[in-house]
Amino acid sequence: MDLDPQGVRVGHVVRGSPADGAGVREGDYLLRVAGKAIATPSDVSHTVGALSVGDHVQIETLRGQAHQAAQVVLGAFPSQDDMIRMDLVGAKAPAWRDTRAVTAAFPSSVDALRGHVVALDFWATWCAPCRVTVPKLDALQARYGAQGLNVVGISTEDATDLAAFAQRMALRYAVGADSHGLTTRGYGVASLPTLVIIDKRGIVREVSVGYDPAGDAQLEATIQALLAEPAPWP
Repeated sequence: MDLDPQGVRVGHVVRGSPADGAGVREGDYLLRVAGKAIATPSDVSHTVGALSVGDHVQIETLRGQAHQAAQVVLGAFPSQDDMIRMDLVGAKAPAWRDTRAVTAAFPSSVDALRGHVVALDFWATWCAPCRVTVPKLDALQARYGAQGLNVVGISTEDATDLAAFAQRMALRYAVGADSHGLTTRGYGVASLPTLVIIDKRGIVREVSVGYDPAGDAQLEATIQALLAEPAPWP
């Protein structure tokens, strides 16, 4: 949320959240919550924090020149991991913004991969769990690449450092740099690694945050199932 003299500007609305259900949209200005005037993000936190899950709360927003009133039913505050899943799973994969190819195979956009299954890994060379997942993702690319799997790694690190790492590891999948973090933020990534699985239609089907070796078999089963799905119409 961004400060504004008219209230607090809504920077993002999580899909499936109470605010989303009440019709609040990005760019709206939140003016009042439960009858209290809102001037800062902390006003929102303090007001909502005094309420309980299941409470029906009246809010007032401004969209353009139109004032709107709505009722929100408060839910439990989701974890950061749950929030990213709510936001992405079942939705079209967000466009990549200001990414730069580190390896020659890096695609120009996520739309360029339509018709393929994509395992999009947000990672970093300094991240210990990421270093564990990298060879596993590389093995998946080798095993299923010919069937239409594209593993893609995106990192906010310097492109030169990423290129050296990719060469040293002899990676067989595409790597790109997100130097300004626009794509990483666009996917709501807050922890590394975050793996986003995208189907042939460009729809996010699964999100995995962190690394759990118990999930390796499920990841491979998910990829196999998505590869078996029919290709979308042109």
